[in-house]
Amino acid sequence: MKVLFLCTANSCRSILSEAVFNAMAPAGFKAYSAGSFPSGKVHPLSLKTLERTGIATEGLYSKSNDAHETLTPDFVITVCDKAAGEACPVFFGPATKAHWGLADPSELNGSSEQIDAAFDHTVAIIRARVKAFLALPFTQLSPEQLKAELAVIGGLGD
Repeated sequence: MKVLFLCTANSCRSILSEAVFNAMAPAGFKAYSAGSFPSGKVHPLSLKTLERTGIATEGLYSKSNDAHETLTPDFVITVCDKAAGEACPVFFGPATKAHWGLADPSELNGSSEQIDAAFDHTVAIIRARVKAFLALPFTQLSPEQLKAELAVIGGLGD
């Protein structure tokens, strides 16, 4: 099962989602990430946070949606924060789509402790959502039920 996490810059939230998902996923599940306007680099605090929590960072890089033009994901999950007025990227295709909005911790102004706490909080939300996702009885859910479950999962941690 392939999951594509999309965001705007592909430097923070979608990268964190890809790495956390892959760290938690059983065999046969794999996450990818991309951005509609990639920054070209992974935010250094994203890497630092992942390393601090024991999650591998090798192979993570900021890339555009075009990098996955031949990927046929089963799920496409946008993680940009609509409340912040961001334009979420759109992926057209047969994949099941969901929105799991996350505030961008890299945009927080504050002390280094506050910013680290925001990154840690973001990872905690992603972990909770991925845990719930992986617990879904995929073969027992209709497409409509699956979309409803994904919407509920997208609200976890809010």
